[in-house]
Amino acid sequence: MSKFMVIGERIHCISPAIRQAFADRNPDPILLRAKEQLAAGADYLDLNIGPAERGGEELMQWGVKLLQENFDNVPIALDTANMKAIEAGIQVYNRSKGKPIVNSADAGDRIEYVDLAAANDAMVIALCSKEGVPANNDERITYCSELLERGMERGMEPTDLLFDPLFIVIKGMQDQLVDVLEAIQMITDMGLLTTGGLSNVSNGAPKHIRPILDCSVLAMAMQCGFSSAIVNPCDKRLRETIVACDIIKNNILYADSVFEF
Repeated sequence: MSKFMVIGERIHCISPAIRQAFADRNPDPILLRAKEQLAAGADYLDLNIGPAERGGEELMQWGVKLLQENFDNVPIALDTANMKAIEAGIQVYNRSKGKPIVNSADAGDRIEYVDLAAANDAMVIALCSKEGVPANNDERITYCSELLERGMERGMEPTDLLFDPLFIVIKGMQDQLVDVLEAIQMITDMGLLTTGGLSNVSNGAPKHIRPILDCSVLAMAMQCGFSSAIVNPCDKRLRETIVACDIIKNNILYADSVFEF
């Protein structure tokens, strides 16, 4: 078994502080969030520069070099709708600690992101969707199979694709969340890896309730074989849940000290 992989989500252009840091090429807020996430156990950092239609290539290269030069070639998920920016980031990426992750492809307009990952010996997050949220698990597995076939046709290993079943917002779509868990189990049974943005589950819920929902769904997803997640690793309750589930699943050895953070 493999330890659960944490992809830190906090270097994101939605944050006003990070958006301004990108605009000013100010390293300090970015390095601070990177340091906090790595100290909290992140395995990868997601570098989300947004659409980045202008200057995206230079910005992505700046961000990749900034993070890797300051944090011992930390592996990174390159997150933008600008394909040329992802290619530019890969050009300066040091893969000594892990392949870059292309974030993300789907079975519709973004299927070429699979091609981009394959051409650059990268991993890719593959959304099990074509247009919006899939209606049911038949659709999820159909899109999963299409993406897998596309990657393998281009020489990728199946484990280079991280399949995202798309977590449902529990506030309003409660009845569909069990389907997502079942999809994770189905994809796992196919010998494939999974990931997803866990915070989607609790969108719209009060701040004090969100960790309860996210951690509960995470524990249930890990029991279904969930391989990784794009999360805030600085959330102590979330981190405790991941470590506890990894111990219960025999992915890591138990020690009292693993909970001392």
